[in-house]
Amino acid sequence: MSFMKEENWTSVTEFILLGLTDDPKLKAPLFVLFLLFYIITILGNLSIMALIRTFPRLHTPMYFLLSNLAFVDLCYASIITPNMLVNFLSDKKAISLSSCRTQLFFFFFMGSTDVFLLVSMAYDRYVAICNPLLYNSIMTKQACILLSASAYTVAFFNAVIHTSCTFMLSFCGPNKITHFYCDIPPLLKLSCSDTSLNEALLVFVAGTFLVACFIIICISYMYIVLSIMRIHSPEGRSRAFSTCSSHLFCVVLFYGTVFFMYLRPRSSYVMDQDRVASVFYTVVIPMLNPLIYTLRNQEVKGALKSAIEKIWVQQ
Repeated sequence: MSFMKEENWTSVTEFILLGLTDDPKLKAPLFVLFLLFYIITILGNLSIMALIRTFPRLHTPMYFLLSNLAFVDLCYASIITPNMLVNFLSDKKAISLSSCRTQLFFFFFMGSTDVFLLVSMAYDRYVAICNPLLYNSIMTKQACILLSASAYTVAFFNAVIHTSCTFMLSFCGPNKITHFYCDIPPLLKLSCSDTSLNEALLVFVAGTFLVACFIIICISYMYIVLSIMRIHSPEGRSRAFSTCSSHLFCVVLFYGTVFFMYLRPRSSYVMDQDRVASVFYTVVIPMLNPLIYTLRNQEVKGALKSAIEKIWVQQ
């Protein structure tokens, strides 16, 4: 990537990822646990993507956006988890400078895309519940493609900004990262340059980006709740709420941990706490999202049941 220039580096040629724990007794159990998490993540998100592609009744805007979310969650987990699993079994937990910046770039790229897709899904639910008669004319195929393309494009530039500014710093002292992947807060702690601009950029850009998206989602759900409350039938209210409850649950999980990680002053960072929070949104949430949408969505459960029955009959 041409926007990251090698001449900015000084004596440090690699970083050492200290990982989740130094206790050798915990490494094997944690390896098995996170390997299981990763397998569930792969199978769950691939299953969501396959079901949506296979069943015509799932060829709707909501599931088009959900398939993109599943793809991003799969990529998001794959950026972090495989390297973490290798480090559980390795004595030397080194990561080269180029690998570190590549990991940081794709981590921010996929994470930012996740944020925008959650906003797009909130808008889709807003139109479906608040303007149902106009839904088909507003949420066209072209509109869905535009929403998805915009999410990837804006996320790309967001990742470029943060990665470029981080790796313009000089790293000439300690190279041990108190984390299990390359992230901005622990990298700033290792830099021998003035990081005040980077800290301000992280809070301003990431903060503005996250808060603006969160406000849009909150406004969408405010109108959604008001529309649901105007439905006279209890069954109708329950059905309307069930179409957006899965998305709302995923929003709360994702934004809660991300706000905790990135919208705090540097002085309040406690690496042990941050590592636990990072596990939650880099490993656990990508695994939970397909389970949430499968268990709480009747159409997806119906499609999954049909797929299993079809496989069973063929055997």
